[in-house]
Amino acid sequence: MSAFDALDWTPSALNKLKSIPYFARAQARQRIEQWAREQQLEVITPELVEQARSEFGQ
Repeated sequence: MSAFDALDWTPSALNKLKSIPYFARAQARQRIEQWAREQQLEVITPELVEQARSEFGQ
C-alpha cells in the first residue's frame, strides 16, 4: 500500500470525523489516514478515529 492509496471510511467513522471542528477536520483526516497507513490498515473505523485522536493527544 502506498501513501497515495485511498482508504475506506466507514459511515460511522465519517460521523466521528464530522464531530471535529470544521477548521481542523481536513488536517485531522490527513493525520488519521497517515496513522492508519503506518499501522498498515485499509479501513478507517470509529474505533480507529478515537484511537488516533488519543494518540495525537486530542
